[in-house]
Amino acid sequence: MLVLSAAGTGGTGRSVTSANLAYRRALAGDDVCCLDFDFGSPTAAVPFDLPGAAQGVERSGLHTYLLGRVGDAVRIDVWAETESPVLRQDRPVGAGQLVLLPGDRGGGDFVSNRDTTNRCADILLRLYSEFDVLMIDLSAGRSYATDLVLGAISLPELRGIDVRWLVHHRWTRQHLLAASGLVHGKHGILASGEARGLDGRRLRGALRFVRVAVPDPESPPWALLPAHRSSWMRARDQDLSRLASACELGDSVTLGSVPYDPVLAWREQLITDEDWLGSRIANRETAEAFADLAARLTDKTCWGPL
Repeated sequence: MLVLSAAGTGGTGRSVTSANLAYRRALAGDDVCCLDFDFGSPTAAVPFDLPGAAQGVERSGLHTYLLGRVGDAVRIDVWAETESPVLRQDRPVGAGQLVLLPGDRGGGDFVSNRDTTNRCADILLRLYSEFDVLMIDLSAGRSYATDLVLGAISLPELRGIDVRWLVHHRWTRQHLLAASGLVHGKHGILASGEARGLDGRRLRGALRFVRVAVPDPESPPWALLPAHRSSWMRARDQDLSRLASACELGDSVTLGSVPYDPVLAWREQLITDEDWLGSRIANRETAEAFADLAARLTDKTCWGPL
């Protein structure tokens, strides 16, 4: 399965959510490979506690590979190279591979051409045959990275692979509008995919939204607010639900939600069972939300015609 993680604007928690989904799939036994396609800001290594690649690698990253300057992109074994003691201790017997292909330090966006598109298709095909799940972290907005991937998956040799699109957004007006524009806009994912020959019905069926850092007005600490503030929050929550429906981001096309968690507001990290069972720094609901989202990636009832 190829999972493309996109967002209409920055600050959605796209990268940390993608990392947590990859982690949960690996814990369940899948061999998972994450690819950092945020070429201008290659920080996908951060949630995995890989300081040496926190801003990309010096050479042989994905940026360098796609431009044809190296024969292959460097791989990082997260289980072996992470500096998180919890991750090293928390890997159960039977967990699958968890590998990151980082970007390049000091790289940047570039306009794709036939050569870069073919190299992208080549590495995706090779990794698709090796791993159960490929998780691609795309740059925010209507980016060159999105164009590159759309071009690659529209090639005949990739038409038959299993693709999922996850579009992440926070529960705010700005993020809802940005996510809607990214998908449904004149030059959005759907229009651009169809222009490249992708089947519009299948593309819609393969696309779902993920709500990130969603506060629940009925749960602490929000439910403990003074009555007038709590009432205001409930009203705004209803306003956002109406806006989401109007923007075609309603519940029927939403894969799930991740609740607001102070841990993730302070630090981009994987939420392990130790974080809510042991140290109790994270909420149980957050870990369960990531686990549920990871399971729904392969739940056919959550998706349209593929």
